[in-house]
Parts: sequence; C-alpha cells; structure tokens
Amino acid sequence: MRSAQDNLARVEASSEAAQNPYRTLVLGASYGSLLSTKLLMAGHSATLVCRESTAAVFNAQGSVVRMPLKGREGLVDIHSNDLPGVLDAVSPERADPSEYDLVVLAMQEPQYSAAGVRELMLAVAKHDVPSVAITNMPLLPYLRRIPNLDTDSLRGCFHDPDLWDAFDPEAMTLCSPDPQAFRPPEESPNVLQVRLPTNFKAARFASEAANAMLTDLETGIDSVRMRLSDDESTEVPVKLRVYDSLYVPFAKWAMLMAGNYRCVKPDAMRPIKEAVYSDLKKTRAVYQAVVDLCCDLGGDPADFVPFEKYAKAAESLLNPSSVARALAGGATNIERVDKLVALIADQRGSRIATVDETVALVEDWLSRNRAA
Repeated sequence: MRSAQDNLARVEASSEAAQNPYRTLVLGASYGSLLSTKLLMAGHSATLVCRESTAAVFNAQGSVVRMPLKGREGLVDIHSNDLPGVLDAVSPERADPSEYDLVVLAMQEPQYSAAGVRELMLAVAKHDVPSVAITNMPLLPYLRRIPNLDTDSLRGCFHDPDLWDAFDPEAMTLCSPDPQAFRPPEESPNVLQVRLPTNFKAARFASEAANAMLTDLETGIDSVRMRLSDDESTEVPVKLRVYDSLYVPFAKWAMLMAGNYRCVKPDAMRPIKEAVYSDLKKTRAVYQAVVDLCCDLGGDPADFVPFEKYAKAAESLLNPSSVARALAGGATNIERVDKLVALIADQRGSRIATVDETVALVEDWLSRNRAA
C-alpha cells in the first residue's frame, strides 16, 4: 500500500490559512484526529486531549489518518508530520483552553463528566472559547439556541446536565459527525481509518466573530490539494461545510432512530441492515416521523437526507451500531438520542411509537447493566 510518505506528502494549503493559523483544542483523539488532520493540512495547529499514555504516542509519532483519495487505489496514509500545521497532544489536566481560538468536542456526551475532563470543560466555559460539538447528541447550550424548545424538560437525557449550565449558547455550535472512521484494533492508537469520507456539516455560531473563524476554516480546508505528481494534484475528501440552518446537524436523528438504536433487541443486538430491512415500511415511517419532528421545530425538508438514500447506504451496514455494541458490552451510560427525540416529540404534542419502544429497550439494557 502506498502512503503519504511515498509521493503524496506535498500539500498545497491556502496562503491565507498559512498566514493566519488558528489554534484548536480537540477533545477526543480518536474521532477528533480526523478533523485535526484537515486543520493541519490547511496550516492550522491542533492539540489533541487524550490519556497521558496516548498523548505520548501522538507526540512521539504524530497522527496517521488512512483514507481513500481520488486518483489512488486503496487507502492512503496521511501523516501529520508531513503537513504544514503543528500537532501535539496533552492529558486533560495539562490543557489550558485560554491558549486556543477554538475547542472541538469530539467525544460522546457522558465522557465529558470524567475526572479531569469535567474540570477542563468548566475552564472552556469560563474562558468562553468558541466550541464545536461533533456529536450525535446536541449539547444543552446548543439546544438553547432552538426557538420555542423547553430545554429544562430535556435535562434528564444528559449524564451530567449541570455541567452545561456554565456555557454560553452563543459560543457553541453543532457539527454532524457524518464521516465514519474507526481505530483499526491491530494498529497503534495514533492511527485512524476513514470508512466513509463524507463532509462535516456544521451550523453557524450565534456569534459573528466565531462565524468568521468557522468560515475561514471552511475555506482553508476546501482549498487544500495533495500533489500526486509534478503536474497533477487532487482534492482531499472530508470537507467542513457551514450552514445557516440550525437544523442541518439534526439530520442524523432520523438515521439513528430508524437504524442504529433499533439494533437493540430485548436479549441481543442485530446489524443495522437488519434493523432497517426487517420491516422497511416501519423503518420508513419512523424515519419520516423524526424528519417531520425536526421540521416542526423549524427545519426545512431540504436539511434532511431522503429516506431512499439512507436505506441504500444501510445495505452495507452489516454490523450492530456502536450504541448497541456498547450496551451489549455492559455500558452503564450512553448517548441518549433516543430519549431526547422522544421527549421533544412529547413536548411538541406528538408521540412516535417506534421511538418509545426503543427508549424502553435501551432503559432495560441500562438497568440490567447497572445492576450487574
């Protein structure tokens, strides 16, 4: 397999990004290393927050993102050491958010309450650093930006709702984690493999100053090219796209409720494909019901993926979802997008029976795991 070190290490970043680099603090070294690599390619710097042992690997070896690239067969390794931006890594206790222009929250919601991480989060809020949450679960400060939504009734969906009270909603936005990536189990923790190189879809901040930075990052990442030869270069997939609509990052909800969370059965887990295709009529109904709910909140149908496109993609999803695997593995806390959707539906005067069924199944698994 050819790698970035062979003949793809020459990155052409925009001159603006190189002259005006932003400093980004990224919580979540696994999934976060994908966006950090994109930032490095555009000439910005990134600091990954992770366990001390993992930070030592990143600082000694850099990061490697393995992904498909147009014009190349197979996968290409992109090494942070070959990129114009600077990467480093620290443990939560050693991170000072006041030194950064942007914070990226790329962990699952319950993880922000871990010892050391919680204190770091409170420091982020204290310094009012603009934060982008790359999560399926929209965090409470972002939900407060949604008109006519009673967030007090949603606090029970969160592992530690009090943590988010310190954050200014104007300083937080949401980005849909559409690209799919994983750490190959046989590789070092600094290696990430991209399975589906789609784009990050971010809603704008309420703050115009933060929006200017987000737009700069979008433009810089979009301008990056990797040179294949002296006379040929190509774009690099996984762009950052910024949208005016607050509801674009909610597009994942329908997919999660139609597939990922419906992998959960009373006594076992099933693949996403089976969850979708075992009763396609029911799947279509719950998918459309969640899209309708998002539109009732203020979204536009154009913000969301057509069901047919989602169903086609689900044909290749042959394993249980990560949330199902976590429950089967004994997890006592997971992201509760299922519960969030159910409570918002109830708040809007409607019920989605299939989502309510899923909530009951997830609650049962969590109860048994906690008892064990």
